[in-house]
Amino acid sequence: MTRTPRAPAKTFQDLIVWQKAHQFVLAVYRFTESFPKSEAYGLIRLRLILPRASKRGAKPIKRGS
Repeated sequence: MTRTPRAPAKTFQDLIVWQKAHQFVLAVYRFTESFPKSEAYGLIRLRLILPRASKRGAKPIKRGS
C-alpha cells in the first residue's frame, strides 16, 4: 500500500486522525438523538467528553511537537 505524500498540517483540522474523530463524534450525536430522556444525564456527559478527546490529539501539533 503506497501512500501519497501530503503537505504538513497547518491546523489540527488538517489531521486525518482529527477528521475521523470528529466524524465519530457527529455520528454519536446523531445516534443518541433518539434515546429516551431518562438517558439524558449520561448522554450529556458523553457529548461533553467526546469533542474534548478528539481535540487532545491535535495539541502536540499546535505546540509544534
